[in-house]
Amino acid sequence: MLDMDAGDHLIFAGDLVDKGPHSAGVVRFVRRLAESAPFKVTLVEGNHEDRHRRYHINKTKRPAIAYTMAAAAWDLPALDMQLTADDRAWLAAAVPFVKIPAWDAIVVHGGIPGNMETLPESPEAASSLTGKRKSAFRQILRTRYIDGKTGSFVAFGREQPGDVFWAETYDGRFGHVVFGHQPFMEGPACFSNATGIDTAAVHGGALTALVLPSPKSGAAEPHFVSVPSRPYRSYRASAQPSHPGGAITLTRAI
Repeated sequence: MLDMDAGDHLIFAGDLVDKGPHSAGVVRFVRRLAESAPFKVTLVEGNHEDRHRRYHINKTKRPAIAYTMAAAAWDLPALDMQLTADDRAWLAAAVPFVKIPAWDAIVVHGGIPGNMETLPESPEAASSLTGKRKSAFRQILRTRYIDGKTGSFVAFGREQPGDVFWAETYDGRFGHVVFGHQPFMEGPACFSNATGIDTAAVHGGALTALVLPSPKSGAAEPHFVSVPSRPYRSYRASAQPSHPGGAITLTRAI
């Protein structure tokens, strides 16, 4: 278990919803934790939070689109009915990334497209993006595979021979990336410049946290804490990237 103290920062890497039978309960638990804990709690937005937020907005502004979304995913209207206004407001306040300067690290949900050359300085700066710049930036919520030649984002299920999992070629340009989104049944995935901590809890793997000790901890090293889970959805091993191993490559910057 995690031993959290005042001054610590607990960061959730997204997709609190759609990953088990009690999504609304998970949202409410984490929201109340954020409201009452003596330490800081931040939710990094995942593609599933984004999808539910868009569905709720579309119900009023674009009903036809909301209808199409619900037809493709029955859980959208079901969860929307269970969430309170406070729950939805808290989810809407999720940030696209969190920077951790002491470790020269950044937490995102999905990944970094290989052709992404700049990143907003802060979540607040990201919120001011519009049009194509906004769309390109928000690919960090969904990136798995990228074009092997151009580095551009490849939509899920459309990857072709020669495309690569983004973390295999990521060069660390924005710092070491800690990410979720892609489940790894074999345990945390430690690439040269990225660490995947989604260890497939929804598939019966584990729920994993990466602990980055504060500088005051002295010689304390980064490590993982995992707890087992029960399967909720089947795991498609053939659709997964190769696991790079579990040796942490992240080192303290300050």
